[in-house]
Amino acid sequence: MTNFTGQQLVMAAQMDTNKVPLLLVDCNKSKSEIESEIKDLKPEELTSKDYYFDSYAHFGIHEEMIKDNVRTRTYKNSMLMNRHLFKDKVVLDVGCGTGILSMFAARAGAKQVIGVECSKIAESAAKIVETNNLSDVVTIIKGKIEEVTLPVEKVDIIISEWMGYCLLYESMLETVLFARDKWLAEGGLLFPDKGTMYLCAIEDREYKESKIHWWENVYGYDMSIIKDIALCEPLVDVVDPKQVCSVVYLTIFHGR
Repeated sequence: MTNFTGQQLVMAAQMDTNKVPLLLVDCNKSKSEIESEIKDLKPEELTSKDYYFDSYAHFGIHEEMIKDNVRTRTYKNSMLMNRHLFKDKVVLDVGCGTGILSMFAARAGAKQVIGVECSKIAESAAKIVETNNLSDVVTIIKGKIEEVTLPVEKVDIIISEWMGYCLLYESMLETVLFARDKWLAEGGLLFPDKGTMYLCAIEDREYKESKIHWWENVYGYDMSIIKDIALCEPLVDVVDPKQVCSVVYLTIFHGR
């Protein structure tokens, strides 16, 4: 059996790339310095290190979202079943990813669709649009919504899949509201424009013992400082209905 040092293990795990030296020395560089180094790389040239700083550039996360049939079909139906709202309209897709929603909007009858995406997946999105013969309607712009210049002064509709876990995870709502305030024409539409959040309290003793109190005695050492951090971190998990110990509170978010 071969014994590896920590550094050799990193190299062994990344042997399929040609960027092993970077993985070993970039620890002393800031995030902005590393982002600057990778900004000109093509999607097929990105390594796992690069995806850490540009996670939405990887096709895997988009595959997961698109394969969420409830999510994707709901967006599709909301547009195709409301063609009268999209016909001959200018549409802005905030955080367009692969461009799937932009293409739905084009199919619904929009005369112009502008998809804005800050990650490198935007380059693939532009090719996808071209492959599907929609380049005359859909334009993909790579950049942050707060920094880009659109080819129009105002848009009639803004579409965006900005919701994350617990509605607000991913912190994209602020970006959508920025786009609304800057580019949405008077009387324009947001898709979606309302969200509902249900809140309640739960009690899970077993989880607290295995994930929280466990840090109080780790092989005889007190690591309870980690427990304090763990208590502040949000968790996404499945909960048994029997663990709910409060009434359910309803909150509604309006985007308009």
